Amino acid sequence: MDFAFTEEQEALRELARKILSDHGSHERLRTVEAQPEWCDRALWSELATANLLGVALPEDVGGGGLNFLELCLLLEEQGRTVTPVPLWATLVLGALPINLFGNEAQRQRWLHGVGRGEVFLSAALSENGLDDPSAITTTATRDGGLWRLDGAKTCVPAAHLAARILVPARTGDAAAGVFLVDPNSAGVRLGRDTATNGEPLFELELSGATVAADDVLGDVHGGGAIVEWTTQRAIAALCVMNAGVADAALRMTAQYLTNRKQFGKPLATFQAVAQRAADAFIQVEGMRWTAWQAAWRLSQGQQAAEDVIVAKIWAGDGGHFTTYAAQHLHGGMGLDLDYPVHRYFTWSKTIELTLGSASHHLAKLGAAMAATEAYDA
Repeated sequence: MDFAFTEEQEALRELARKILSDHGSHERLRTVEAQPEWCDRALWSELATANLLGVALPEDVGGGGLNFLELCLLLEEQGRTVTPVPLWATLVLGALPINLFGNEAQRQRWLHGVGRGEVFLSAALSENGLDDPSAITTTATRDGGLWRLDGAKTCVPAAHLAARILVPARTGDAAAGVFLVDPNSAGVRLGRDTATNGEPLFELELSGATVAADDVLGDVHGGGAIVEWTTQRAIAALCVMNAGVADAALRMTAQYLTNRKQFGKPLATFQAVAQRAADAFIQVEGMRWTAWQAAWRLSQGQQAAEDVIVAKIWAGDGGHFTTYAAQHLHGGMGLDLDYPVHRYFTWSKTIELTLGSASHHLAKLGAAMAATEAYDA
């Protein structure tokens, strides 16, 4: 069986790598990170010009006609360069579900702008104290031709940039809908927080915020399936991105250990150092292959619930092990903010805790296995 990417996929990866690397110098990252937007607008425009923002969107909305697997190639390269642009929020949380579940008017209104780099999107999948996006407490109540939303969402990425935020809300005792909320509309308040890597994340407070009927995504009572579909792809994309983060951190560490000498010998020749780096390499490979397994199955329309969980466990534990080892093996340089390796640790930690930690997903996998064994028995 051939596990290699196609020539077209490799070409896309190389194009993404070049553009992101050109904008990923330590000095440039430090400049962009200091800005309130935390978004490299010049990089975003260049990605749009190269048709990379619409890579997984159909041609009828100006996209490249490829699928989720190719989008993950772009996200892996973002992980390698830790460049601050809202690819995950706009393309995975926003554009993909609008493309599949939205009506034609919604698709035409928002997706053309995404591909051209003119529209940012996001989704609010998390609530306070709830690791499971399907556990929704925000409510939507019909008011004539409108829906009124009440509740709070947390850790919403790129909310300050988004033209619309996909917000799941309960529409009945056992039903939910997904609503396209304008973050600048009445009844909506954004509270800014900061993630470990410096990325702005927002608390979205809804107090009677109104949404028109034409801003409901799909069936107003069928949002549970949309949330599940989106969450699986969001987690798989995070895992691929974190594999890129960890791989880049390990490569940077290997170069440092080869060039840095102690007692007249490169640090890489010391047995304990080499063993630590080798253990990190094994972790990165586990992260990589579990992430791509999940991404491939999703791209093929196959069942991938357990694959996504396994990938998130590897992404959390493996990412922590690798980026911690990278900082440790750099010695004092690993703690110096004027040296770039610290970014990989903070990015990996942010990804690790987004949409559930490794321990959360391990418990989820255990519960699923126990239920299956009980049923089989």
